Amino acid sequence: MKLSVLILFMTVVLQSMSQELVEKKHTGELNVGVRSTTSFFDNTNDGHPGMGTGGNFRIRLADRVNTDWFADYIFSMNKYLKRADYHIGWSVMFYPFNVQNKGFRPYVLAGHCFDYTVLTQLSNNTNTANRWSSAIQGGLGTHYYFTERLDFVFQAQYMMHLGTHLETVVTNSNVHFLKEKGTLAEGHLLLTVGINYNLGKLWKGK
Repeated sequence: MKLSVLILFMTVVLQSMSQELVEKKHTGELNVGVRSTTSFFDNTNDGHPGMGTGGNFRIRLADRVNTDWFADYIFSMNKYLKRADYHIGWSVMFYPFNVQNKGFRPYVLAGHCFDYTVLTQLSNNTNTANRWSSAIQGGLGTHYYFTERLDFVFQAQYMMHLGTHLETVVTNSNVHFLKEKGTLAEGHLLLTVGINYNLGKLWKGK
């Protein structure tokens, strides 16, 4: 009798453990989301912060490794000019702690993007300058899971643009744009908040 009870108890425990392990497997998940980004330390616009909007989708390669694919539009303006930045890129997200999709789940990220920038003088729309550049970014972030499928994201990252560099010179309210090619680097801090929804799995993890 005691043996039967013990076997029954062990069966229930093992079954509950196996179900818990299945629930913790997030490999192959596809998430889509919307986001808003604030850009700081923009020396081409006198340090005025830029405000942006965008979207992203994430594909989970492993329980601790995620990928984020994003596109952003960021706009800023001062009394002389306006600036528009278009970012499209990707990041790899690594979760250092073995915490599942409940509450906070912090991560570190690193990635790459392509950037298109347009500067325009406010009093003269024909006076513009633009540049294409490549960038690398890295930073920290965290999810906050409202449910298993819905999460809030906050992240801070530093983005370093490599290649063509734009400078502005203002003399007597006239704006002059200087475009310099080479290995000059321009960087800025990006703070991003977003909401993501888990659509399901593209494939099943082992």
